Amino acid sequence: MAHEHKHEHHSHEMTSLNKAFIIGIVLNAGFVVVEFIAGFWYDSLGLISDAGHNLGDVASLVLAMLAFRLAKVHSNTRYTYGYKKSTVLVSLLNAVILLIAVGFILGESIDKLFHPRPVDGDAVAWVAGAGVIINAVTAWLFMRDKEKDLNVKGAYLHMAADALVSIGVVVSGILIQYTGWYIIDPLIGIGIVGIIVYSTWGLLKGSLRLSLDGVPIGTDYKHIGQVITSIAGVKSIHHMHIWALSTTETALTVHVVVGNMEQMESLKCEIKSKLRQEGVAHATLEFETPEGHCSGEGCDVN
Repeated sequence: MAHEHKHEHHSHEMTSLNKAFIIGIVLNAGFVVVEFIAGFWYDSLGLISDAGHNLGDVASLVLAMLAFRLAKVHSNTRYTYGYKKSTVLVSLLNAVILLIAVGFILGESIDKLFHPRPVDGDAVAWVAGAGVIINAVTAWLFMRDKEKDLNVKGAYLHMAADALVSIGVVVSGILIQYTGWYIIDPLIGIGIVGIIVYSTWGLLKGSLRLSLDGVPIGTDYKHIGQVITSIAGVKSIHHMHIWALSTTETALTVHVVVGNMEQMESLKCEIKSKLRQEGVAHATLEFETPEGHCSGEGCDVN
């Protein structure tokens, strides 16, 4: 009965998160369209650049939902790890597209900085104000489950931060309305570009690292090695490789040199338990004795 209850709770949680992603994507995609149209209609780069930022929100939500769903897809004889790696490729594509868009926005902002044009500050404030509400509502959708999954937490933090960005656009609209300083609009546009670049750079760097099978950010290679060698019965390790199966799952392979092969099964359980505590869910261990350990020329002992 307890197992059944746990299974039902997990299924309910999956359904709830799936609905949260869909609602968040629909709300933000609709707002992006409205904000782009309003930005062009009122000739506001602040709104256009914020719409570009919110388009990144939609992409990040789609990516998070994709990772959430692909994590449930079973592997097959052609894709033995399933389709988990696609989450890394999508995040890399997302980062590249965002940086290209930033280039266009920055160019327009600089041009308007030197050639200011009238902007309806009141309209800018109202449209961006709607963005504050939508971003806040989307963040609320993920607030309950943000500590249970990194993708969900990332979506929550991203939307909460974007609510603050939209507040900045609201302030610029109010200032323009009461001061007539149209130069504020391109300055806000440049400021938002800076925020996009700052947040996207980490995504780009992390995606490139994972696509090259690098050690995931937040995983300390030396520390993992020390965790394994600190276990009684382990003499040394070599040929250790750590990489990402997806944006949320880390894998490891390592050769473990032990003094007594009779301890292999118990050591295997202990090592895998320790690694799970370090965030490594998939570990492949190869045990050998000091006599069988390859350490001469031609051995890759990294």
